[in-house]
Amino acid sequence: MPVLVITGTGTEVGKTVVTAAIAAAAVSAGRSVAVLKPAQTGVAAGEPGDAAEVVRLAGDAVTAAELARYPEPLAPETAARRAGLPYVRPREVADAAGKLAAEHDLVLVEGAGGLLVRFDDSGSTLADAARLLDAPVLVVAAAGLGTLNATALTAEALRSRGLTCPGVIVGSWPAAPDLAARCNLADLPRAAGAPLLGVLPTGAGALSCADFRARASGWLAPELGGVWAGPVS
Repeated sequence: MPVLVITGTGTEVGKTVVTAAIAAAAVSAGRSVAVLKPAQTGVAAGEPGDAAEVVRLAGDAVTAAELARYPEPLAPETAARRAGLPYVRPREVADAAGKLAAEHDLVLVEGAGGLLVRFDDSGSTLADAARLLDAPVLVVAAAGLGTLNATALTAEALRSRGLTCPGVIVGSWPAAPDLAARCNLADLPRAAGAPLLGVLPTGAGALSCADFRARASGWLAPELGGVWAGPVS
């Protein structure tokens, strides 16, 4: 799996922290890792974006790359249009990921928002870039009520485009999960049609680099380089 695309069922579901955990586990296993953020929105020039956050958590051994940055926290196509800046096109994403893959064991491509958020004026999305790369797409989902429908829709969109989903991962697991969240651990794989490949605790992104790297493999299933054996029944 030289390139793994990471999408979410929506925004603020923990994609960046999940990306960092996969990167940290891979680095600990001796693999070289790059993270690519095709479109960074809502961050001004000179401020650290999501790729930089992955490096902060997973360590300086990770190579960070960003193709475009737009100041307003909007969908990439909308943010680019309002700022009068060039769009990011799927071919640019695929080319950049391919170049990184030639020099690294693993390239993680982190999307913006959900799978079908528009990148450009022709309606291109992260899914189009994944198709060009022939790369699997990992789905990061929320823990609580409403996540099953969003996960099922994302998985259906992937299947309809001939894209492979290796699994789903919960990006932020609450310290005191309610009934819906607890039930969702069993129901998410059915909604996704793919296995549950990890659960990250709420607040993981606030850890120091050393603590994050020490704990990351415990949040991820072996398919993602970790040792997590699944939810406790």
